[in-house]
Amino acid sequence: MLLIPQPASRALGAVAVAALLFGVAACASKPATESVASAPASTPAAAPSVPVTNLPPWADHLKQYEEAYFVANPTFAVSQGRHEFDGHLPDWSAAGLQQQVEWLQQQRKQAQAYTDAMLTPQQRFEREYLLARIDGDLFWLQDAAQPFHNPAFYTGSLDPSVYLSRPYAPLEARMKAFIAYARAVPAAAAEIRANLQTPMPKTFVQYGIAAFAGYADFYRKDVPAIFADIKDPDLQVALAASIAQAADAMQGLADWMKTLQASANDDFALGPDRFAKMLYATERVDTPLPELEKIGRADLQRNLDALKQACAQYAPGKTLHDCVLKMNHDKPKDGPVEEARKQLVMLRQFVADHQIVTIPSDERALVHEAPPYNSANSAYIDVPGPFDKGMPSTYYIAPPDPSWSKADQEAYIPGKADLLFTSVHEVWPGHFLQFLHSNRSPFQFGQLFVGYAFAEGWAHYAEQMMWDAGLGNGDPETHVGQLSNALLRDVRFLCAIGMHTQGMSVQTCETLFREQAFQDPGNARQQAARGTYDPAYLNYTMGKLMIMKLRADWTASRGGRDAWRAFHDQFLSYGGPPIPLVREQMLGDQDDGALFAE
Repeated sequence: MLLIPQPASRALGAVAVAALLFGVAACASKPATESVASAPASTPAAAPSVPVTNLPPWADHLKQYEEAYFVANPTFAVSQGRHEFDGHLPDWSAAGLQQQVEWLQQQRKQAQAYTDAMLTPQQRFEREYLLARIDGDLFWLQDAAQPFHNPAFYTGSLDPSVYLSRPYAPLEARMKAFIAYARAVPAAAAEIRANLQTPMPKTFVQYGIAAFAGYADFYRKDVPAIFADIKDPDLQVALAASIAQAADAMQGLADWMKTLQASANDDFALGPDRFAKMLYATERVDTPLPELEKIGRADLQRNLDALKQACAQYAPGKTLHDCVLKMNHDKPKDGPVEEARKQLVMLRQFVADHQIVTIPSDERALVHEAPPYNSANSAYIDVPGPFDKGMPSTYYIAPPDPSWSKADQEAYIPGKADLLFTSVHEVWPGHFLQFLHSNRSPFQFGQLFVGYAFAEGWAHYAEQMMWDAGLGNGDPETHVGQLSNALLRDVRFLCAIGMHTQGMSVQTCETLFREQAFQDPGNARQQAARGTYDPAYLNYTMGKLMIMKLRADWTASRGGRDAWRAFHDQFLSYGGPPIPLVREQMLGDQDDGALFAE
Protein backbone atom coordinates (compact mmCIF):
# COMPACT_ATOMS: atom_id res chain seq x y z
CA MET A 1 0.00 0.00 0.00
CA LEU A 2 1.01 3.48 -0.36
CA LEU A 3 2.11 5.73 2.33
CA ILE A 4 -1.06 7.67 1.98
CA PRO A 5 -1.99 9.66 5.00
CA GLN A 6 0.59 12.22 5.50
CA PRO A 7 -1.74 14.45 3.68
CA ALA A 8 -0.56 12.77 0.61
CA SER A 9 2.26 10.83 1.92
CA ARG A 10 4.15 8.48 -0.31
CA ALA A 11 5.06 5.74 2.11
CA LEU A 12 2.29 3.41 1.73
CA GLY A 13 1.96 0.92 4.53
CA ALA A 14 -0.39 0.44 7.46
CA VAL A 15 1.33 3.05 9.54
CA ALA A 16 1.92 4.94 6.34
CA VAL A 17 -1.64 4.82 5.18
CA ALA A 18 -2.83 5.90 8.55
CA ALA A 19 -0.46 8.78 8.20
CA LEU A 20 -1.94 9.66 4.87
CA LEU A 21 -5.44 9.55 6.19
CA PHE A 22 -4.87 10.78 9.67
CA GLY A 23 -1.60 12.66 9.44
CA VAL A 24 -3.17 15.77 8.04
CA ALA A 25 -3.08 17.44 11.37
CA ALA A 26 -0.14 19.66 11.72
CA CYS A 27 -0.17 23.21 12.69
CA ALA A 28 2.59 25.75 12.88
CA SER A 29 5.87 23.88 12.85
CA LYS A 30 8.13 23.86 15.88
CA PRO A 31 11.90 24.14 15.50
CA ALA A 32 13.83 21.62 17.55
CA THR A 33 15.68 23.01 20.55
CA GLU A 34 19.29 23.94 19.70
CA SER A 35 18.72 22.58 16.21
CA VAL A 36 21.83 21.46 14.33
CA ALA A 37 19.85 20.79 11.15
CA SER A 38 19.66 23.00 8.12
CA ALA A 39 16.06 23.83 9.00
CA PRO A 40 14.67 27.37 9.24
CA ALA A 41 16.14 29.28 12.15
CA SER A 42 12.68 30.32 13.21
CA THR A 43 9.31 28.75 12.71
CA PRO A 44 7.50 30.22 9.71
CA ALA A 45 4.03 31.48 10.46
CA ALA A 46 1.04 30.24 8.51
CA ALA A 47 0.09 32.56 5.69
CA PRO A 48 -2.59 35.04 6.72
CA SER A 49 -6.02 34.58 5.24
CA VAL A 50 -6.98 36.82 2.34
CA PRO A 51 -10.36 38.61 2.46
CA VAL A 52 -12.73 37.09 -0.06
CA THR A 53 -13.32 40.57 -1.45
CA ASN A 54 -9.66 40.88 -2.45
CA LEU A 55 -8.91 37.58 -4.13
CA PRO A 56 -5.61 37.03 -5.95
CA PRO A 57 -5.51 35.25 -9.31
CA TRP A 58 -6.46 31.59 -8.90
CA ALA A 59 -2.96 30.26 -9.62
CA ASP A 60 -1.54 32.54 -6.93
CA HIS A 61 -4.20 31.40 -4.49
CA LEU A 62 -3.29 27.75 -5.02
CA LYS A 63 0.41 28.51 -4.60
CA GLN A 64 -0.25 30.41 -1.39
CA TYR A 65 -2.31 27.51 -0.07
CA GLU A 66 0.44 25.01 -0.82
CA GLU A 67 3.13 27.10 0.87
CA ALA A 68 1.01 27.71 3.96
CA TYR A 69 0.19 24.01 4.07
CA PHE A 70 3.90 23.19 4.13
CA VAL A 71 4.37 25.53 7.07
CA ALA A 72 1.48 23.94 8.93
CA ASN A 73 2.56 20.41 8.01
CA PRO A 74 6.36 20.42 7.98
CA THR A 75 6.79 16.65 7.91
CA PHE A 76 4.59 16.53 4.81
CA ALA A 77 6.74 19.25 3.28
CA VAL A 78 9.89 17.22 3.97
CA SER A 79 8.36 14.11 2.42
CA GLN A 80 7.67 16.14 -0.72
CA GLY A 81 11.29 17.26 -0.87
CA ARG A 82 11.11 20.70 0.78
CA HIS A 83 14.13 20.25 3.01
CA GLU A 84 14.16 23.72 4.50
CA PHE A 85 11.62 22.13 6.88
CA ASP A 86 13.98 19.33 7.92
CA GLY A 87 13.98 18.61 11.62
CA HIS A 88 10.59 20.17 12.30
CA LEU A 89 7.55 18.39 13.69
CA PRO A 90 3.96 19.68 13.65
CA ASP A 91 2.42 21.65 16.47
CA TRP A 92 0.11 19.08 18.01
CA SER A 93 -0.94 21.18 20.97
CA ALA A 94 -4.68 21.60 21.41
CA ALA A 95 -4.32 25.27 20.46
CA GLY A 96 -2.27 24.38 17.41
CA LEU A 97 -4.84 21.83 16.22
CA GLN A 98 -7.63 24.36 16.66
CA GLN A 99 -5.59 26.89 14.68
CA GLN A 100 -5.31 24.35 11.88
CA VAL A 101 -9.08 23.81 11.83
CA GLU A 102 -9.75 27.53 11.69
CA TRP A 103 -7.21 28.02 8.90
CA LEU A 104 -8.77 25.22 6.83
CA GLN A 105 -12.23 26.66 7.35
CA GLN A 106 -11.03 30.05 6.15
CA GLN A 107 -9.32 28.45 3.16
CA ARG A 108 -12.53 26.68 2.26
CA LYS A 109 -14.46 29.93 2.37
CA GLN A 110 -11.91 31.63 0.15
CA ALA A 111 -11.90 28.81 -2.42
CA GLN A 112 -15.68 28.94 -2.65
CA ALA A 113 -15.49 32.68 -3.30
CA TYR A 114 -14.00 31.92 -6.72
CA THR A 115 -17.16 31.58 -8.78
CA ASP A 116 -17.44 29.61 -12.00
CA ALA A 117 -17.51 32.86 -13.95
CA MET A 118 -14.08 33.79 -12.54
CA LEU A 119 -12.42 30.51 -13.53
CA THR A 120 -11.59 28.51 -16.63
CA PRO A 121 -12.94 24.94 -16.83
CA GLN A 122 -9.52 23.63 -15.73
CA GLN A 123 -9.50 25.99 -12.76
CA ARG A 124 -12.99 24.91 -11.75
CA PHE A 125 -11.68 21.36 -11.57
CA GLU A 126 -8.74 22.58 -9.50
CA ARG A 127 -11.11 24.39 -7.14
CA GLU A 128 -13.15 21.23 -6.56
CA TYR A 129 -9.93 19.27 -6.02
CA LEU A 130 -8.81 21.79 -3.41
CA LEU A 131 -12.19 21.78 -1.68
CA ALA A 132 -12.11 17.99 -1.49
CA ARG A 133 -8.68 18.06 0.14
CA ILE A 134 -9.82 20.66 2.66
CA ASP A 135 -13.01 18.73 3.46
CA GLY A 136 -11.03 15.54 3.99
CA ASP A 137 -8.61 17.20 6.40
CA LEU A 138 -11.47 18.85 8.28
CA PHE A 139 -13.29 15.54 8.58
CA TRP A 140 -10.39 13.80 10.31
CA LEU A 141 -9.62 16.80 12.51
CA GLN A 142 -13.15 17.80 13.43
CA ASP A 143 -15.77 15.16 12.75
CA ALA A 144 -13.66 12.12 13.61
CA ALA A 145 -11.50 14.07 16.11
CA GLN A 146 -8.61 11.76 15.26
CA PRO A 147 -5.94 13.70 17.22
CA PHE A 148 -7.86 13.01 20.42
CA HIS A 149 -8.82 9.39 19.85
CA ASN A 150 -6.47 7.63 17.46
CA PRO A 151 -2.71 7.06 17.84
CA ALA A 152 -2.53 6.35 14.11
CA PHE A 153 -3.08 10.05 13.52
CA TYR A 154 0.49 10.71 14.63
CA THR A 155 2.58 7.77 13.51
CA GLY A 156 3.11 8.75 9.89
CA SER A 157 4.28 12.24 10.73
CA LEU A 158 6.77 10.77 13.21
CA ASP A 159 8.39 8.63 10.52
CA PRO A 160 12.06 9.73 10.13
CA SER A 161 12.84 7.46 7.19
CA VAL A 162 13.34 10.37 4.79
CA TYR A 163 16.48 11.36 6.73
CA LEU A 164 17.77 7.81 6.90
CA SER A 165 17.12 6.23 3.52
CA ARG A 166 16.62 9.02 0.99
CA PRO A 167 20.01 10.37 -0.22
CA TYR A 168 18.79 13.89 -0.94
CA ALA A 169 21.85 15.36 0.80
CA PRO A 170 25.21 14.10 2.13
CA LEU A 171 24.91 11.73 5.07
CA GLU A 172 26.30 14.29 7.51
CA ALA A 173 23.62 16.83 6.56
CA ARG A 174 20.91 14.22 6.98
CA MET A 175 22.41 13.25 10.33
CA LYS A 176 22.02 16.85 11.48
CA ALA A 177 18.43 16.85 10.28
CA PHE A 178 17.72 13.65 12.18
CA ILE A 179 19.24 15.07 15.35
CA ALA A 180 16.96 18.10 15.08
CA TYR A 181 13.98 15.80 14.49
CA ALA A 182 14.90 13.57 17.44
CA ARG A 183 15.24 16.57 19.72
CA ALA A 184 11.70 17.58 18.81
CA VAL A 185 10.24 14.15 19.60
CA PRO A 186 9.92 14.52 23.41
CA ALA A 187 7.76 17.66 23.11
CA ALA A 188 5.65 15.96 20.43
CA ALA A 189 5.24 12.89 22.64
CA ALA A 190 4.02 15.10 25.48
CA GLU A 191 1.43 16.67 23.18
CA ILE A 192 0.28 13.27 21.96
CA ARG A 193 -0.22 12.04 25.50
CA ALA A 194 -2.06 15.22 26.45
CA ASN A 195 -4.38 14.89 23.45
CA LEU A 196 -5.32 11.22 23.53
CA GLN A 197 -8.45 10.70 25.56
CA THR A 198 -9.16 7.59 27.59
CA PRO A 199 -10.55 5.00 27.75
CA MET A 200 -9.41 3.99 24.28
CA PRO A 201 -10.44 1.10 22.03
CA LYS A 202 -8.43 -2.08 22.57
CA THR A 203 -7.11 -2.15 19.03
CA PHE A 204 -6.02 1.49 19.27
CA VAL A 205 -4.13 0.73 22.47
CA GLN A 206 -2.37 -2.25 20.91
CA TYR A 207 -1.55 -0.24 17.81
CA GLY A 208 -0.11 2.58 19.89
CA ILE A 209 1.99 0.25 22.02
CA ALA A 210 3.44 -1.46 18.94
CA ALA A 211 4.03 1.74 16.96
CA PHE A 212 5.55 3.87 19.71
CA ALA A 213 7.68 1.06 21.13
CA GLY A 214 8.70 0.25 17.57
CA TYR A 215 10.00 3.78 17.13
CA ALA A 216 11.93 3.56 20.40
CA ASP A 217 13.60 0.31 19.35
CA PHE A 218 14.34 1.66 15.89
CA TYR A 219 15.98 4.80 17.24
CA ARG A 220 18.22 2.80 19.58
CA LYS A 221 19.06 -0.22 17.44
CA ASP A 222 19.02 0.92 13.81
CA VAL A 223 19.75 4.63 13.59
CA PRO A 224 23.31 4.60 15.05
CA ALA A 225 24.43 2.10 12.41
CA ILE A 226 23.07 4.29 9.61
CA PHE A 227 25.25 7.22 10.71
CA ALA A 228 28.22 5.17 11.92
CA ASP A 229 30.47 6.37 9.07
CA ILE A 230 30.25 9.99 10.24
CA LYS A 231 33.47 10.51 12.24
CA ASP A 232 32.68 13.93 13.72
CA PRO A 233 32.77 13.20 17.48
CA ASP A 234 30.57 16.16 18.38
CA LEU A 235 27.86 14.99 15.99
CA GLN A 236 28.05 11.45 17.31
CA VAL A 237 27.65 12.73 20.88
CA ALA A 238 24.69 14.87 19.80
CA LEU A 239 23.17 11.92 17.97
CA ALA A 240 23.48 9.62 20.98
CA ALA A 241 21.91 12.18 23.28
CA SER A 242 19.04 12.95 20.93
CA ILE A 243 18.34 9.25 20.34
CA ALA A 244 18.25 8.58 24.08
CA GLN A 245 15.75 11.38 24.63
CA ALA A 246 13.56 10.47 21.67
CA ALA A 247 13.58 6.75 22.48
CA ASP A 248 12.72 7.41 26.11
CA ALA A 249 9.85 9.64 25.01
CA MET A 250 8.42 7.05 22.60
CA GLN A 251 8.89 4.21 25.08
CA GLY A 252 7.20 6.37 27.69
CA LEU A 253 4.20 6.73 25.39
CA ALA A 254 4.14 2.98 24.82
CA ASP A 255 4.41 2.27 28.54
CA TRP A 256 1.61 4.72 29.26
CA MET A 257 -0.58 3.02 26.70
CA LYS A 258 0.12 -0.33 28.34
CA THR A 259 -1.54 1.05 31.46
CA LEU A 260 -4.68 1.68 29.39
CA GLN A 261 -5.17 -1.98 28.51
CA ALA A 262 -7.29 -2.77 31.57
CA SER A 263 -9.81 -0.01 30.80
CA ALA A 264 -9.76 -0.38 27.00
CA ASN A 265 -13.09 -0.87 25.24
CA ASP A 266 -14.51 -1.62 21.81
CA ASP A 267 -15.91 1.86 21.17
CA PHE A 268 -14.17 2.56 17.84
CA ALA A 269 -17.08 2.80 15.38
CA LEU A 270 -17.68 6.04 13.47
CA GLY A 271 -21.37 5.23 13.11
CA PRO A 272 -23.40 5.36 9.86
CA ASP A 273 -23.70 9.14 9.62
CA ARG A 274 -20.02 9.91 10.14
CA PHE A 275 -18.95 7.00 7.95
CA ALA A 276 -21.12 8.30 5.09
CA LYS A 277 -19.75 11.79 5.67
CA MET A 278 -16.21 10.36 5.55
CA LEU A 279 -16.89 8.88 2.12
CA TYR A 280 -18.13 12.16 0.70
CA ALA A 281 -15.69 14.49 2.46
CA THR A 282 -12.62 12.46 1.53
CA GLU A 283 -13.61 10.80 -1.78
CA ARG A 284 -16.76 12.57 -3.03
CA VAL A 285 -18.66 9.28 -2.98
CA ASP A 286 -22.32 9.72 -2.01
CA THR A 287 -23.56 6.20 -2.73
CA PRO A 288 -25.95 5.09 0.07
CA LEU A 289 -24.32 2.63 2.48
CA PRO A 290 -26.77 -0.26 1.81
CA GLU A 291 -26.05 0.04 -1.92
CA LEU A 292 -22.32 0.26 -1.28
CA GLU A 293 -22.42 -2.88 0.86
CA LYS A 294 -24.34 -4.68 -1.90
CA ILE A 295 -21.65 -3.67 -4.40
CA GLY A 296 -18.94 -5.01 -2.11
CA ARG A 297 -20.71 -8.31 -1.52
CA ALA A 298 -21.20 -8.77 -5.26
CA ASP A 299 -17.48 -8.22 -5.88
CA LEU A 300 -16.61 -10.69 -3.13
CA GLN A 301 -18.86 -13.29 -4.71
CA ARG A 302 -17.44 -12.61 -8.18
CA ASN A 303 -13.93 -13.23 -6.90
CA LEU A 304 -14.96 -16.32 -4.93
CA ASP A 305 -16.54 -17.78 -8.08
CA ALA A 306 -13.35 -17.07 -10.02
CA LEU A 307 -11.30 -18.69 -7.26
CA LYS A 308 -13.42 -21.84 -7.48
CA GLN A 309 -12.68 -22.08 -11.19
CA ALA A 310 -8.95 -21.48 -10.74
CA CYS A 311 -8.72 -23.98 -7.88
CA ALA A 312 -10.53 -26.61 -9.92
CA GLN A 313 -7.48 -26.54 -12.23
CA TYR A 314 -4.76 -25.85 -9.65
CA ALA A 315 -5.87 -28.01 -6.74
CA PRO A 316 -8.73 -30.28 -7.91
CA GLY A 317 -10.65 -31.85 -5.07
CA LYS A 318 -9.26 -29.49 -2.42
CA THR A 319 -11.25 -26.88 -0.51
CA LEU A 320 -10.72 -23.24 -1.40
CA HIS A 321 -8.83 -22.78 1.85
CA ASP A 322 -6.48 -25.65 1.02
CA CYS A 323 -6.10 -24.36 -2.53
CA VAL A 324 -4.95 -20.93 -1.28
CA LEU A 325 -2.77 -22.68 1.29
CA LYS A 326 -1.10 -24.67 -1.49
CA MET A 327 -0.36 -21.43 -3.35
CA ASN A 328 1.10 -19.87 -0.22
CA HIS A 329 3.22 -22.93 0.50
CA ASP A 330 5.10 -22.25 -2.73
CA LYS A 331 7.47 -19.85 -0.96
CA PRO A 332 10.21 -17.80 -2.60
CA LYS A 333 13.35 -19.93 -2.40
CA ASP A 334 15.64 -16.98 -1.66
CA GLY A 335 13.13 -15.08 0.48
CA PRO A 336 10.52 -12.47 -0.47
CA VAL A 337 12.93 -9.53 -0.84
CA GLU A 338 15.13 -11.28 -3.40
CA GLU A 339 12.10 -12.76 -5.17
CA ALA A 340 10.49 -9.31 -5.43
CA ARG A 341 13.64 -7.92 -7.04
CA LYS A 342 13.39 -10.56 -9.77
CA GLN A 343 9.67 -9.95 -10.21
CA LEU A 344 10.14 -6.23 -10.78
CA VAL A 345 12.39 -6.82 -13.78
CA MET A 346 9.81 -9.10 -15.38
CA LEU A 347 6.85 -6.87 -14.56
CA ARG A 348 8.39 -3.74 -16.05
CA GLN A 349 9.05 -5.61 -19.27
CA PHE A 350 5.48 -6.91 -19.31
CA VAL A 351 4.06 -3.40 -18.94
CA ALA A 352 6.20 -2.17 -21.82
CA ASP A 353 5.58 -5.14 -24.10
CA HIS A 354 1.81 -5.13 -23.62
CA GLN A 355 1.36 -1.36 -23.96
CA ILE A 356 -0.31 -1.19 -20.54
CA VAL A 357 0.63 2.39 -19.69
CA THR A 358 3.44 4.77 -20.59
CA ILE A 359 6.61 4.36 -18.51
CA PRO A 360 7.83 7.96 -18.35
CA SER A 361 11.42 7.37 -17.19
CA ASP A 362 14.15 4.79 -16.60
CA GLU A 363 13.76 4.98 -12.82
CA ARG A 364 13.64 1.74 -10.83
CA ALA A 365 12.42 0.98 -7.32
CA LEU A 366 14.73 -0.54 -4.70
CA VAL A 367 13.55 -3.45 -2.55
CA HIS A 368 14.42 -3.80 1.14
CA GLU A 369 13.12 -5.38 4.34
CA ALA A 370 10.84 -3.02 6.27
CA PRO A 371 12.19 -1.44 9.46
CA PRO A 372 10.62 -2.62 12.74
CA TYR A 373 8.74 0.61 13.45
CA ASN A 374 6.89 0.40 10.14
CA SER A 375 6.14 -3.31 9.89
CA ALA A 376 2.44 -3.19 10.76
CA ASN A 377 1.57 -4.24 7.22
CA SER A 378 3.22 -6.74 4.94
CA ALA A 379 4.42 -4.39 2.19
CA TYR A 380 4.52 -0.73 1.21
CA ILE A 381 6.52 1.68 -0.91
CA ASP A 382 8.15 5.00 -0.10
CA VAL A 383 8.16 7.28 -3.15
CA PRO A 384 10.00 10.63 -2.92
CA GLY A 385 7.94 13.73 -3.53
CA PRO A 386 8.11 15.99 -6.59
CA PHE A 387 10.71 18.34 -5.09
CA ASP A 388 13.19 15.50 -4.45
CA LYS A 389 14.54 15.10 -7.95
CA GLY A 390 16.33 11.90 -8.87
CA MET A 391 15.82 10.21 -5.50
CA PRO A 392 15.21 6.44 -5.35
CA SER A 393 11.92 4.87 -4.30
CA THR A 394 11.99 1.88 -1.96
CA TYR A 395 9.58 -1.06 -1.87
CA TYR A 396 9.61 -2.48 1.67
CA ILE A 397 8.55 -6.00 2.60
CA ALA A 398 7.95 -6.69 6.29
CA PRO A 399 9.18 -9.82 8.05
CA PRO A 400 6.76 -11.67 10.36
CA ASP A 401 6.43 -10.59 13.97
CA PRO A 402 9.13 -12.46 15.91
CA SER A 403 6.74 -12.84 18.86
CA TRP A 404 4.46 -15.10 16.81
CA SER A 405 4.71 -18.87 16.79
CA LYS A 406 7.04 -20.43 14.24
CA ALA A 407 4.03 -21.74 12.31
CA ASP A 408 2.40 -18.30 12.17
CA GLN A 409 5.68 -16.70 11.09
CA GLU A 410 6.07 -19.22 8.28
CA ALA A 411 2.45 -18.72 7.17
CA TYR A 412 2.96 -14.94 7.08
CA ILE A 413 5.65 -15.15 4.39
CA PRO A 414 3.75 -14.84 1.09
CA GLY A 415 3.75 -17.44 -1.63
CA LYS A 416 5.41 -16.47 -4.91
CA ALA A 417 2.10 -15.86 -6.71
CA ASP A 418 0.75 -13.78 -3.82
CA LEU A 419 3.97 -11.76 -3.72
CA LEU A 420 3.80 -11.23 -7.49
CA PHE A 421 0.61 -9.21 -7.17
CA THR A 422 1.98 -7.34 -4.19
CA SER A 423 4.84 -6.31 -6.48
CA VAL A 424 2.28 -5.32 -9.12
CA HIS A 425 0.44 -3.27 -6.50
CA GLU A 426 3.48 -1.50 -5.09
CA VAL A 427 5.62 -1.01 -8.18
CA TRP A 428 4.74 -2.10 -11.75
CA PRO A 429 2.30 -0.67 -12.69
CA GLY A 430 1.00 0.23 -9.22
CA HIS A 431 2.11 2.96 -6.83
CA PHE A 432 5.61 3.47 -8.19
CA LEU A 433 4.49 3.99 -11.77
CA GLN A 434 1.52 6.04 -10.60
CA PHE A 435 3.85 8.47 -8.83
CA LEU A 436 6.19 8.60 -11.81
CA HIS A 437 3.17 10.05 -13.59
CA SER A 438 1.84 12.27 -10.80
CA ASN A 439 5.28 13.78 -10.16
CA ARG A 440 5.23 14.88 -13.81
CA SER A 441 1.72 16.29 -13.79
CA PRO A 442 1.59 19.86 -15.14
CA PHE A 443 -0.67 20.60 -12.16
CA GLN A 444 1.53 20.95 -9.05
CA PHE A 445 -1.38 20.57 -6.65
CA GLY A 446 -2.01 17.14 -8.17
CA GLN A 447 1.63 16.22 -7.68
CA LEU A 448 1.38 16.97 -3.97
CA PHE A 449 -2.06 15.81 -2.88
CA VAL A 450 -2.78 12.23 -3.93
CA GLY A 451 -5.88 10.75 -2.32
CA TYR A 452 -6.38 7.38 -0.66
CA ALA A 453 -8.94 5.90 -3.08
CA PHE A 454 -7.04 7.21 -6.11
CA ALA A 455 -3.70 5.75 -5.01
CA GLU A 456 -4.85 2.48 -3.47
CA GLY A 457 -7.66 2.10 -5.98
CA TRP A 458 -5.19 2.39 -8.86
CA ALA A 459 -2.73 -0.06 -7.31
CA HIS A 460 -5.44 -2.63 -6.56
CA TYR A 461 -7.03 -2.11 -9.97
CA ALA A 462 -3.61 -2.79 -11.49
CA GLU A 463 -3.60 -6.31 -10.02
CA GLN A 464 -6.72 -7.46 -11.87
CA MET A 465 -5.89 -5.40 -14.94
CA MET A 466 -2.48 -7.11 -15.26
CA TRP A 467 -4.07 -10.56 -14.97
CA ASP A 468 -6.68 -9.59 -17.56
CA ALA A 469 -3.86 -8.37 -19.81
CA GLY A 470 -2.22 -11.80 -19.72
CA LEU A 471 0.21 -11.78 -16.79
CA GLY A 472 0.83 -15.43 -15.95
CA ASN A 473 -0.42 -16.70 -19.33
CA GLY A 474 -3.51 -18.22 -17.72
CA ASP A 475 -1.55 -20.13 -15.06
CA PRO A 476 -4.08 -21.08 -12.34
CA GLU A 477 -1.57 -20.68 -9.50
CA THR A 478 -0.89 -17.13 -10.63
CA HIS A 479 -4.64 -16.49 -10.78
CA VAL A 480 -5.07 -17.80 -7.24
CA GLY A 481 -2.41 -15.30 -6.15
CA GLN A 482 -4.27 -12.43 -7.80
CA LEU A 483 -7.61 -13.51 -6.37
CA SER A 484 -6.26 -13.92 -2.86
CA ASN A 485 -5.30 -10.25 -2.93
CA ALA A 486 -8.69 -9.26 -4.36
CA LEU A 487 -10.55 -11.20 -1.66
CA LEU A 488 -8.44 -9.59 1.05
CA ARG A 489 -9.52 -6.13 -0.18
CA ASP A 490 -13.16 -7.23 -0.53
CA VAL A 491 -13.22 -8.29 3.10
CA ARG A 492 -11.63 -4.99 4.11
CA PHE A 493 -14.47 -3.25 2.27
CA LEU A 494 -17.15 -5.24 4.08
CA CYS A 495 -15.43 -5.06 7.47
CA ALA A 496 -15.09 -1.28 7.25
CA ILE A 497 -18.81 -0.90 6.62
CA GLY A 498 -19.75 -3.64 9.07
CA MET A 499 -17.55 -2.56 11.99
CA HIS A 500 -18.25 1.15 11.66
CA THR A 501 -21.94 1.17 10.74
CA GLN A 502 -23.50 -2.18 11.70
CA GLY A 503 -21.96 -3.23 14.99
CA MET A 504 -19.72 -5.95 13.55
CA SER A 505 -17.13 -7.06 16.11
CA VAL A 506 -13.39 -7.25 15.50
CA GLN A 507 -13.61 -10.99 16.07
CA THR A 508 -16.29 -11.39 13.39
CA CYS A 509 -14.18 -9.37 10.98
CA GLU A 510 -11.14 -11.53 11.75
CA THR A 511 -13.22 -14.62 11.01
CA LEU A 512 -14.24 -13.13 7.67
CA PHE A 513 -10.60 -12.62 6.76
CA ARG A 514 -9.87 -16.26 7.55
CA GLU A 515 -12.97 -17.79 5.96
CA GLN A 516 -13.66 -15.49 2.98
CA ALA A 517 -10.16 -14.18 2.20
CA PHE A 518 -8.35 -17.33 3.41
CA GLN A 519 -5.80 -15.35 5.41
CA ASP A 520 -3.38 -16.87 7.90
CA PRO A 521 -4.01 -16.09 11.60
CA GLY A 522 -1.38 -13.34 11.83
CA ASN A 523 -2.63 -11.45 8.79
CA ALA A 524 -6.27 -11.91 9.80
CA ARG A 525 -5.57 -10.36 13.22
CA GLN A 526 -3.70 -7.44 11.71
CA GLN A 527 -6.29 -6.79 9.02
CA ALA A 528 -9.25 -6.86 11.39
CA ALA A 529 -7.55 -4.54 13.87
CA ARG A 530 -6.53 -2.13 11.13
CA GLY A 531 -10.14 -1.67 10.10
CA THR A 532 -10.90 -0.09 13.46
CA TYR A 533 -8.26 2.67 13.28
CA ASP A 534 -8.23 2.96 9.47
CA PRO A 535 -11.95 2.99 8.62
CA ALA A 536 -11.26 4.17 5.08
CA TYR A 537 -9.42 0.99 4.10
CA LEU A 538 -12.43 0.12 1.99
CA ASN A 539 -10.85 2.55 -0.50
CA TYR A 540 -8.83 -0.24 -2.12
CA THR A 541 -11.88 -2.02 -3.52
CA MET A 542 -13.99 1.13 -3.79
CA GLY A 543 -11.34 2.91 -5.83
CA LYS A 544 -10.71 -0.15 -8.00
CA LEU A 545 -14.39 -0.55 -8.85
CA MET A 546 -14.76 3.13 -9.72
CA ILE A 547 -11.74 2.94 -12.04
CA MET A 548 -13.09 -0.20 -13.74
CA LYS A 549 -16.44 1.49 -14.35
CA LEU A 550 -14.73 4.62 -15.68
CA ARG A 551 -12.50 2.57 -17.97
CA ALA A 552 -15.48 0.70 -19.39
CA ASP A 553 -17.36 3.95 -20.04
CA TRP A 554 -14.38 5.83 -21.50
CA THR A 555 -13.05 3.07 -23.75
CA ALA A 556 -16.48 2.03 -25.05
CA SER A 557 -16.29 4.68 -27.78
CA ARG A 558 -12.50 4.69 -28.14
CA GLY A 559 -11.54 1.18 -29.16
CA GLY A 560 -12.10 -0.95 -26.07
CA ARG A 561 -8.98 -2.91 -25.06
CA ASP A 562 -6.90 -1.03 -27.61
CA ALA A 563 -7.57 2.18 -25.69
CA TRP A 564 -6.35 0.94 -22.31
CA ARG A 565 -2.96 2.67 -22.55
CA ALA A 566 -4.54 5.99 -23.51
CA PHE A 567 -7.06 5.61 -20.69
CA HIS A 568 -4.37 4.83 -18.11
CA ASP A 569 -2.16 7.70 -19.23
CA GLN A 570 -4.98 10.22 -19.05
CA PHE A 571 -6.29 8.88 -15.73
CA LEU A 572 -2.86 9.19 -14.11
CA SER A 573 -2.29 12.69 -15.50
CA TYR A 574 -4.62 14.30 -12.96
CA GLY A 575 -2.39 13.63 -9.96
CA GLY A 576 -4.67 12.08 -7.37
CA PRO A 577 -8.05 13.76 -6.89
CA PRO A 578 -11.25 12.00 -5.83
CA ILE A 579 -12.14 9.62 -8.65
CA PRO A 580 -15.61 11.15 -9.22
CA LEU A 581 -13.84 14.39 -10.17
CA VAL A 582 -11.67 12.50 -12.66
CA ARG A 583 -14.80 10.89 -14.06
CA GLU A 584 -16.34 14.30 -14.70
CA GLN A 585 -13.18 15.46 -16.48
CA MET A 586 -12.74 12.39 -18.66
CA LEU A 587 -16.37 11.85 -19.66
CA GLY A 588 -17.76 15.37 -19.72
CA ASP A 589 -21.29 15.36 -21.07
CA GLN A 590 -21.15 11.56 -21.39
CA ASP A 591 -20.93 11.13 -17.62
CA ASP A 592 -24.11 9.45 -16.40
CA GLY A 593 -23.09 9.93 -12.77
CA ALA A 594 -22.97 6.19 -12.01
CA LEU A 595 -19.77 5.53 -10.09
CA PHE A 596 -20.11 1.75 -9.99
CA ALA A 597 -21.24 -0.89 -12.46
CA GLU A 598 -24.56 -2.52 -11.70
